[in-house]
Amino acid sequence: MSHDPYPPVPSSYPSVPYPYPSVRSPYPSVPSPHPSAPAQLTYPWQPLPPEPPRPRPRPHRTPLGHHSDLRVLRTAYRWQRRTATLTALGYFTLFLVLSAFAPDVMTTTVSDGIPAGLLLALLQLPVTWLAIALYEHTARRQVDPIADRIRKQAELDARRGA
Repeated sequence: MSHDPYPPVPSSYPSVPYPYPSVRSPYPSVPSPHPSAPAQLTYPWQPLPPEPPRPRPRPHRTPLGHHSDLRVLRTAYRWQRRTATLTALGYFTLFLVLSAFAPDVMTTTVSDGIPAGLLLALLQLPVTWLAIALYEHTARRQVDPIADRIRKQAELDARRGA
């Protein structure tokens, strides 16, 4: 019965560095003459493999989702909504406050027996139209140019990516 005191070494066993640091290794490491070349060439007179072509650097652009123009657009749109909403709701709130706390003002006659409250109620429709006109005006002057610029930039980015 022959019993081997050492177990067999598996093939996937990692390589161990040369254990004697004071003595030079019999297998000197040859530095690579080229970064993409193998560590040791089979024949020293072999030509080096050609360098792979480097991709051209593209100008760095931030993705459209994090672009500052979107932040500017959101801010402009927010101000547009607030201005139009406060115009219409502000007048309606003023009408309600006057109705509740100043009935003398609302019951005074303006002309031909028309009370001021009725006149202020009838003015609600033109004030709403004014709010809509204000919304359209700020959209054309401030929000739409920013949205058009973002749309054009997105089309350019889509063409470059395709």
